[in-house]
Amino acid sequence: MEAPTSHTQSFSSSQKSPPELLLPAGDLEKLKVALAFGADAVYAGVPKYSLRTREIGFRRESLEEAVTYTHRQGKKIYLVMNIYAHNLKVDGFLKELDRVAAWKPDGLIMSDPGLIALALKRHPHIPIHLSTQANTTNWTTVRFWRDLGVRRIILSRELHLDEIAEMHQKVPDIELEAFVHGAICIAYSGRCLISNYLNHRDANQGTCTNSCRWEYKLAWEKGSILDVEKSQSPYESRFPIPDGFTLSEPKHHHEKMPIFEDDFGTYLMNSRDLCAIELLPDLVHAGIVSFKVEGRTKSAWYAALTARSYRRAIDDMWTGKPFNPDHLRDLLTLSSRTYTTGFYTRNPRQYGENFEDGYSAGFRYQVTGILKSYDKSSSMGTFEVKNRIKTGSILELITPQETIPFTLRVMENLKGESLETAHGGAENVRILLPQNPGDYAFLRQKTE
Repeated sequence: MEAPTSHTQSFSSSQKSPPELLLPAGDLEKLKVALAFGADAVYAGVPKYSLRTREIGFRRESLEEAVTYTHRQGKKIYLVMNIYAHNLKVDGFLKELDRVAAWKPDGLIMSDPGLIALALKRHPHIPIHLSTQANTTNWTTVRFWRDLGVRRIILSRELHLDEIAEMHQKVPDIELEAFVHGAICIAYSGRCLISNYLNHRDANQGTCTNSCRWEYKLAWEKGSILDVEKSQSPYESRFPIPDGFTLSEPKHHHEKMPIFEDDFGTYLMNSRDLCAIELLPDLVHAGIVSFKVEGRTKSAWYAALTARSYRRAIDDMWTGKPFNPDHLRDLLTLSSRTYTTGFYTRNPRQYGENFEDGYSAGFRYQVTGILKSYDKSSSMGTFEVKNRIKTGSILELITPQETIPFTLRVMENLKGESLETAHGGAENVRILLPQNPGDYAFLRQKTE
């Protein structure tokens, strides 16, 4: 099947309003940045009961503040309580559910069927969104959850556009949400056991160590040069892995794990990141009402640029403008494991895997500063320095509305003393800006 070319086609939809742009909020700062740069809604994890508890930035008080702040902005916030609970966690979960419900969030993202049933009974006024962790992959499952009372399904990432369209056609009276950007788990939408197997940290309890992205070394312990030579097939593009291959990871070098390959690929591999910005019209046609960006543990800079890029792409799509490649180019400047469009148009197979490394790599640009305040009388902005800045450099001021290039002429410390260079992690600096950036802005610089 050929990939769709929706970004060059006219767009029309039966939907009455544009799809929702839903951004992650790992802490209050990221939440505010996401909303400022164009998100319609955010989602945030409830401590102890979300699948990102390992690096969560919220506590109970700040999470309540997040709900209040988001509603004051006229936006929506969904709270994530999507663990699969063991018996020991059920009572605590229900107590926390009652506390959270009093804040009146716009929805709860959940996975566990038993806990969902209890939430619907205890707080029927709060919409339940079924987490992608529940692996919804067919329309009968969509219908089941609709009949139970779930308002929205966050679909499994492993679906083709045609499958989503069939779900919407057969069960039109439920909202469908799909991921459009961010990390992809090597397992079915997060249902992974590698972390638990290696470190006794359960991904389904919120403590995944991302073991699939560690640096594994491939070894073959056959012990015979003749056996190695007999197995070589240099002109074949695909051949079975012989018995005896193992994987090891430098921090656990004494543990050798056998691997094998079947029709679905080789296990313990590292997925590329999802980027479906060119497929937004196709997703809307298939019935998607909410575009979700992954990344609660990522930076405020990531939240800003993904929100702005997808906001612009959605607005262009909805007003009939052709796809603007600049929106994709901005996303390419973010750290990533290289991009794939996932399963939406085809099975990516080996093209969905990053064979090079397990770490994110920046491309062309790096963020050098985060705006903390702006003084209109002096046109000076105070920035938290993230990477080295030097006077004479060409920087870009990134605001929710614009990208403004300028040459850095004046930089000083907070005492008013002139600076030639500032380094990441140092004291905040003041920089002469070409214009008022507003409340939220970043500096970035080309790395080439």
